Amino acid sequence: GLPQSCLQALWGEEPRRGERAFAAGRVLTGTEGKGHVSAVSQSVNGGFVMVDVTVICVGKLKEKFYQEAAAEYAKRLKGYCKLNIVELAEQKLPKNPSLGEIQWALEKEGDAIRAKIPPNSSVIALAVEGTLRSSEELAAMISTWSHNAAKHLVFVVGGSYGLHPSVKAGAWAMLSMSPMTFPHHLARVMLLEQIYRAFKIQEGADYHK
Repeated sequence: GLPQSCLQALWGEEPRRGERAFAAGRVLTGTEGKGHVSAVSQSVNGGFVMVDVTVICVGKLKEKFYQEAAAEYAKRLKGYCKLNIVELAEQKLPKNPSLGEIQWALEKEGDAIRAKIPPNSSVIALAVEGTLRSSEELAAMISTWSHNAAKHLVFVVGGSYGLHPSVKAGAWAMLSMSPMTFPHHLARVMLLEQIYRAFKIQEGADYHK
């Protein structure tokens, strides 16, 4: 498990000013396919290949405890998927930005996000307006994704002010992590843990109780 000091730091951290809850995710998916394959691996000519999972994040992890926690779950996920974490720069804003300045920043960040989404992807974007889902429901959602023709599963975590509407416009489903407010850097760690937990649920392992 994670070091106790890391866990204490994660759950003892209060959101910085201006940060919003990243309580939910929306899904942009490709055309649904037919047949059944596991989300953990897809059959190709009798063999198995890892699925491609990308996590696109606005803002870099600066705190050591966030870095350690994210690295731990990234290491665990190596046994279940080909994980790629993409960090994008968060647009700098004044201390008390206007609505226009926030929209400008979100648009710039949205452009950068879309540029990093691989072709033929299913994209789950965290957003405050999402629907609450359990870990079991997330596991089922990932399994459902594995039935369609999309080759990449992409998760997007926005910055302090969320995501531009254009990133969420093509949503296929909504995923809510919590109605509580968390720092968006913590949201990345929570997301990685939930992706790992989803694979363990599908595996039928004792990790999820």
